[in-house]
Amino acid sequence: MTMESAPVPGAGRTTAVQAHTVHPPRRSDGRVRPQHGPRRTVRCGRVAQLLCADALAPVMAFALVVPAPWPWTVVAAQAIAQLLLFAHRGLYRRRLSPSALSELPALLGLVLLQWYLTMEVLDARAPHHAIDWTVLAYGAAAQTALACGMRAALHRARRRTAARRPRSALVVGHGPLARQVTAALYGRPEYGLRPVGLVAPHGPGDQDPATGSSAPAPPLLDTPQEVGRAVVQNSVRHVVFTAPPEAAGDGAELFALLARYGCRMWLVSAPGGPAVPAQAPGVRPDHLWGFAVQPLHEGPRSSVGLGVKRAADVVLAACGLLLAAPVMAACAVAVRLLDGPGVIFRQERVGRHGRLFVLLKFRTLRPADAQESATRWNVASDRRVSRVGRVLRRTSLDELPQLWNVLRGDMSLVGPRPERPYFVAQFGRAHTGYQARHRMPVGITGLAQVNGLRGDTSIEERARFDNRYIETWSLWQDACVLARTVGSLFRLGGS
Repeated sequence: MTMESAPVPGAGRTTAVQAHTVHPPRRSDGRVRPQHGPRRTVRCGRVAQLLCADALAPVMAFALVVPAPWPWTVVAAQAIAQLLLFAHRGLYRRRLSPSALSELPALLGLVLLQWYLTMEVLDARAPHHAIDWTVLAYGAAAQTALACGMRAALHRARRRTAARRPRSALVVGHGPLARQVTAALYGRPEYGLRPVGLVAPHGPGDQDPATGSSAPAPPLLDTPQEVGRAVVQNSVRHVVFTAPPEAAGDGAELFALLARYGCRMWLVSAPGGPAVPAQAPGVRPDHLWGFAVQPLHEGPRSSVGLGVKRAADVVLAACGLLLAAPVMAACAVAVRLLDGPGVIFRQERVGRHGRLFVLLKFRTLRPADAQESATRWNVASDRRVSRVGRVLRRTSLDELPQLWNVLRGDMSLVGPRPERPYFVAQFGRAHTGYQARHRMPVGITGLAQVNGLRGDTSIEERARFDNRYIETWSLWQDACVLARTVGSLFRLGGS
């Protein structure tokens, strides 16, 4: 890969958030300590209540409707199937305005599907427990009514609890919409959000977001230090954006800062105003006192999917290290014999959320000093690159030690390529969206690389492909990128 350095064309001004970094509390190993203990407890309690209600609904429906008692295994399978279907449909996602009536069509459709599948399975596998269409209709109706009724009771209890114990929130934005959203949160305590600060990202049309508002005006937070202090002191768990983060000059950096603190973020849009980005499949419409609202995500929306991604990284990296051990040993011996001691090259890179880590590679060139290593852009044409170094770079074998970085958790197999701090600062100023690449774990290969954007290529295009990868991430996309990477190795691309 590259060892990059040179002035960056088109470098813009340093934004406030970039110039002043607020560091959230960290663990002893240097990683950010999540600040969402209380929020996670509340959220898990809410989800646990919904899970219990949804699991109880089929049990009660069977007891009321089915003429003969079913084996407990069938009832348990029905309850588990319902929970999985509801989770897939997004019925356990956090919403500001949950409504059992708005969930009713989804509940009815999924319950009908569940009962139909059960009827078909029983008819084929256990005819003595088979049910007819009449039982199916009564059972689905009873289960839907029970699930809807219990959900309505839980939503009502949640609103009452939220009004009694509102959680601290920040409002981010300018102008009338920010004032109206702040007033709505003050005037409607059932949303459970109490504004403790207004954040005005730097951008065109800056103005005091509290001017002219009849609602109490929370403090105006101008710097990232003030934002971080407000988050910590007030235990802020929710942030409401009144414009997409990328619409402001330092909005993406502010978003990343808040994400490091574990804040849950929402995007509000005014009626008749600019359209908000399309919602992900399965996300149902939500509102905040008439304003359309949707959750903002720092990266992949599924924590289960990210867990599977990490597990796949560990398994594949471990297998890769075992299978590549003879090749790596041969590379190490070749570097040692032909280029002298110092087989492994270590370089500081920027990972997810700006966390620094040490990236490992086989040495292909010995830099003059640490300054050259940190600030020189490309060494592909450097005469100091040895013959074995050129072979390693051309075949990408110099990247094999990064499998250890994957196993350690510094990197993923697929993700935006990590860069050095010197260039991250420059590219972040010069290219909109570059900092947003750090929403995802960095990778050995990525969507930009398999599209030929490696070496001395456009940074703006790399950032575009990296953000595209994050916004459309899926496990299947990772598999496709890995397959294309393996194919490119036979073409001896290198960098």
